Amino acid sequence: MSENALKIIKSAYEDGRNFLLEHEAKSICRLYGIPTTLFRVVRNVDEALQVAKEIGYPVVIKIISRDIIHKSDVGGVVVNIGSDEEVVNACEIIKNNILKHNPNARIDGFLVEKMAQPTTEVIVGMIKDSQFGPAIMFGLGGIFVEVLK
Repeated sequence: MSENALKIIKSAYEDGRNFLLEHEAKSICRLYGIPTTLFRVVRNVDEALQVAKEIGYPVVIKIISRDIIHKSDVGGVVVNIGSDEEVVNACEIIKNNILKHNPNARIDGFLVEKMAQPTTEVIVGMIKDSQFGPAIMFGLGGIFVEVLK
């Protein structure tokens, strides 16, 4: 395993998480040559504006919070943002939505990424089962990921 990938995983573990945040997972994918959308992590609206201009519109803005796993379910994602004004509004809307859903949620920042063309979303995961050992999960992702259990 790459030293950088191990650092990301150890950091999540030390944070008490058994999952990676989106930017962490995308960073690991990139380390192994798996393409992802162009993205940057920002701490506030000013940084979001700067990054959106650097990446180029349209962009997507998503909440980064270890307390919010399914971002779309709680209004933590705004897509197809095409201007500076929309960036400011999106960050405010996302923050308000998150705090309505979970007033104690720790907001670690925002993920600003280039808007991708519509396609099929996938989910990848792994588990170490005591009886079967390591298993990888791969399937249909997006907002319907937990519809079928």
